[in-house]
Amino acid sequence: MPSAAGRGQERAAIDSATLPLMRQTTTATPAQPRETADGREPLPFPLRVAAIDVGSNAFRFVAAEFSAPERYVELASERVPVRLGHSAFLTGELSPSAIDRTVEGFRRFREEIDRLGIEHVRAVATSAVRESRNGADLVRRIEADAGIRLDLISGTDEARLVWTSVKQRFDLGDAKWMLVDLGGGSVEVSLADRSGIMWSQSHRMGSVRLLEELTGADDAPAHFANLLAEYAATLRIPHASKHWTPVQLIATGGNIEELARLAGHGAADGTRRITRAELAMAIEEFSRLSYSQRIGRLGLREDRADVILPAAIVYDRVAELAGAEEILVPGVGVKEGVLFDLVDELTGGAGFGRLERIVHEGALTLGRRYLFDEDHGRHVASLALSLFDQLTEVHGLEPRDRRILLAGAILHDIGQHVSYAKHHKHSLYLILHSEIPGIAPNELPLVALVARYHRRAEPRGGHYLYRDLGPRDRERVERLAALLRIADSLDREHLQRVHSIEARVHAHRLELRLERRGSLLLEQWALRKKGKLFARIFGLEPYVTFDLASD
Repeated sequence: MPSAAGRGQERAAIDSATLPLMRQTTTATPAQPRETADGREPLPFPLRVAAIDVGSNAFRFVAAEFSAPERYVELASERVPVRLGHSAFLTGELSPSAIDRTVEGFRRFREEIDRLGIEHVRAVATSAVRESRNGADLVRRIEADAGIRLDLISGTDEARLVWTSVKQRFDLGDAKWMLVDLGGGSVEVSLADRSGIMWSQSHRMGSVRLLEELTGADDAPAHFANLLAEYAATLRIPHASKHWTPVQLIATGGNIEELARLAGHGAADGTRRITRAELAMAIEEFSRLSYSQRIGRLGLREDRADVILPAAIVYDRVAELAGAEEILVPGVGVKEGVLFDLVDELTGGAGFGRLERIVHEGALTLGRRYLFDEDHGRHVASLALSLFDQLTEVHGLEPRDRRILLAGAILHDIGQHVSYAKHHKHSLYLILHSEIPGIAPNELPLVALVARYHRRAEPRGGHYLYRDLGPRDRERVERLAALLRIADSLDREHLQRVHSIEARVHAHRLELRLERRGSLLLEQWALRKKGKLFARIFGLEPYVTFDLASD
């Protein structure tokens, strides 16, 4: 049955415009137009879209008609209980029967999508498909049989999508909220406000995974519960989280919705609540009941009755870490986040701006995990992007390289969390072993190398990671690093004294006309050192002049 699901809150405007604007004029070349997702003009409202979330315990379909960016009416929805994680987490492969049932479900979804006249669909898959050796086989079959592309997303992407849906339900304001999304294969824990995610971490501690890995044939429920509790106690949150205190815990996922329902709480405006005391009582009850008793006495579905105990224990552990005595359950999750994300892309027009926004938010989230100097990272990114836009005819790079530069510039100093000595190499390691939404896995090494080369040695063929790149990617890294070195040198003291740059190309020289406040003696000294890579690659020696109006 179609159900109304209007959303009334204003959406927070997260944009790369949050970076300070830099002067974009230049005698070298006008700034290039932004690329769009597929060349389309922004679509008008009303707009019909559909989203599919393929999890480890089930997959979910929702179709909706949006009348505004934050308001929609649900047209259709379905949950299909296919436990992809059962075989995936035990053998590393999806079982043939699970693949067949999933493809059949997608065929039904396609029929419903066509019946509703929906042209825009996005489907995402999480840990079970992502980690399986034959996950690509499922992706190919779905596209061949249903004409729907299935995208594999990371835990970081899951956290971002959950935040996207939650901020439509609650006015998060400037307070810090802890978010926890528990699926079958993983649990994502984040700290966020309306402007974005402060930090996020994904743990391989999903309800299905715990069930498959820890259960024994002869385990009594109470024994299994004790084992689960000890295992869940190993869950930690990042050290950086100690610098923020969450005002409340928001939990998403089918299990927490069922737990809140069992506790007897109504769903005012779609939101339920459950106290930690009630959660403890539920854990105690589940520990006494067998699988069949949970179905018979509590009315749980068969595919929920076995995983609800591990889920409850993980939620309780996160509540303990958050210091929360009550949990808010908004009744939204990944699939709603996919809906909002898709509508934002279709109605916003500039696909590049949207992707850049995602990269910007993701890089800041990663930087905050390592307590980086955010003002410096943002400012260097602004300077670097300004140079990128003004010197397109000089560097010859593509629009996608701008996102790599953005991430590398924001994160170039995060290695200082380990040690200032050789921090450029520590930055490489931390970035390489992280996830940044909007950055493809094959592009992450480029981001890591651009950050690594913001100081000290220039790129050389024998350097770790750089030696594995092809000629074109080496060239991309060199050119982006040259831009980053100039930008970083102009904030050498981390005081953000340079307000804007105007780049002018002369014969064998690059004039950087700066609007600034205060003395830039240290910055000019740094530019003489760090500008050598740019001069070697492009044959242009950078030098500084000043806008007299800023003196």
